[in-house]
Amino acid sequence: MDIIGSIEEMQGLSNKLRSEGKRIAFVPTMGFLHDGHLSLMREAKKHADILVTSIFVNPAQFGPNEDLDSYPKSMESDLAKSKEVGVDVVFTPTNDQIYPDGYETYVQLETLPNHLCGLSRPVFFKGITTVVTKLFNIVKPHVAVFGEKDFQQLAIIRRMVKDLNMDIEIIGGTLVREADGLAMSSRNSYLSKEERTEGLRLSQSLAKAQGMVAGGETNPAVIRKMAEEHISGCPEANVDYISLCDPETLGEVETITGPTLMALAVMLGKTRLIDNTVLVP
Repeated sequence: MDIIGSIEEMQGLSNKLRSEGKRIAFVPTMGFLHDGHLSLMREAKKHADILVTSIFVNPAQFGPNEDLDSYPKSMESDLAKSKEVGVDVVFTPTNDQIYPDGYETYVQLETLPNHLCGLSRPVFFKGITTVVTKLFNIVKPHVAVFGEKDFQQLAIIRRMVKDLNMDIEIIGGTLVREADGLAMSSRNSYLSKEERTEGLRLSQSLAKAQGMVAGGETNPAVIRKMAEEHISGCPEANVDYISLCDPETLGEVETITGPTLMALAVMLGKTRLIDNTVLVP
């Protein structure tokens, strides 16, 4: 496994691989890898000859008073896990390489970010689309894999790639959960033992919603009320949003007549948790 820190070296290697007819798959990460990340890497390997992953905590997607400085890091462990899963190249750029002095170019979508997480994190997706575009231009992949846990991010990346005519196939990787149902996230490491237990209220609400829809419920307000009541059973939980929306446009639905994304974001203490599922009537 090669570890590359230079943009020029990464671009040079990608050019060489492409000239040799090799197909490149890419999984961008912010490190502190868990089984959810590794599942994306395993999926990516199915679609290419060479697997590249990046480890870069992107400052552009963090707003004021968010957890940029405290975001968990574990480079030695990340490299070991990457090697074990079969990554061929790990790209580890520094902040000053990605955003050098005088940097002023950003990529921004008009509509999709104005839903779900984008409402309370206004700079978040502008930072993501910008860094992903840069990483695509550096790694030059044929295919890239993003997790369905960050459903809005996946939808935004797909739209961006389509709108900008990027010749890259985008694949969604299945959301991976802990044995008890908690969606895997690097931020789970922030949770106390008690908060970890209370965090299960998100996945429990989604499971209850699935049962309600299977039983014939079509009113999003009824399902939203159930989830609000269940989550508010924890006094430390502060709901950011409970959304039942169109999986493509992310606009709220008035009646559940087809596949509907149910997405949740909850502050539990100082930790922001997100989760989602697609409800199918």
